[in-house]
Amino acid sequence: MQFNLGTSVPVLRKFISAVMLLLFPLSLRAADTGSAILRSAGGVWVNGNEIAGSTAIFAGDSLETKPGFVANLDVEGSSVLIQPQTIVKFEATFLALEHGSVSVGTSTAMSVHVNCIRVEPLSNDRTQYDVADVTGKVEVAAHKDDVKITQSGSVRKTSSENSSLSSVVHEGQQGTRDESQACGAASPPESPAHGLNTKWIEIGGGAGAGVVVLCLLLCKGSPKSSASPSQP
Repeated sequence: MQFNLGTSVPVLRKFISAVMLLLFPLSLRAADTGSAILRSAGGVWVNGNEIAGSTAIFAGDSLETKPGFVANLDVEGSSVLIQPQTIVKFEATFLALEHGSVSVGTSTAMSVHVNCIRVEPLSNDRTQYDVADVTGKVEVAAHKDDVKITQSGSVRKTSSENSSLSSVVHEGQQGTRDESQACGAASPPESPAHGLNTKWIEIGGGAGAGVVVLCLLLCKGSPKSSASPSQP
């Protein structure tokens, strides 16, 4: 089967999916290739394109489930149930959850990241846990084995005490983190004029005033003489 340069991305994705399915599960047992198999019965979008059935996804792909639909993600050593109304990005060894909830079963320590918050198993033993972020509060439930919630130090903190916050959620327990408190609010974009040197603004203002005064002096017409032209 040959593809020309005009072949669309969805067609190529379907072809690759078919090949991976033929090789499944050997493909998942091979060395990490940054790919996975996504299964759904519809109502699922991959990078903005609706898919149904089984398809291959790759690191960096964005997945979204619509109301009433779920998706199953199979990757080497891990399986993920993506709940309805969820937006998540697949990053091979972890999931970046933007909204919604996922249920993870893993023996390769697959983690879930929500902004600056990371949820990860404490070992490579089979671990099952849920992560949800619907209202700005990250909720974690450990169903099998323990998981750790860690706040990343890569974002702006309100105090130095927040730079290494972490806690363990034991099997059968739940934990929560407030996303805005943990990660901080996004900084507003700077005004285009922000950062201009005020000294140069003052100099420019003074120069402008000088030009105005000079123009008034030079451009002002000389007064007409009241003497008669015939008189010396």
